[in-house]
Amino acid sequence: MSANTATQAPAVVEVTAKDLQGPGVVFCPNPKMTLWSNHPKVYVDLSHEGEGKCPYCGTVYRLKAGEKIAHGH
Repeated sequence: MSANTATQAPAVVEVTAKDLQGPGVVFCPNPKMTLWSNHPKVYVDLSHEGEGKCPYCGTVYRLKAGEKIAHGH
């Protein structure tokens, strides 16, 4: 299989509760991504499964083991 036909696995970014931008939400692209790979900012919801995927670049955001999402009202 050549490099052109190989599929690359999506990046997985583990986040902590303090990385969340709201109740169970992170945004993509994240600040660590390189400028050339930027796409429109989207919010990825982690509150249901503890994991979410960016619809643009496929990056998977996952809450680190043991981290809890604060549900304040």
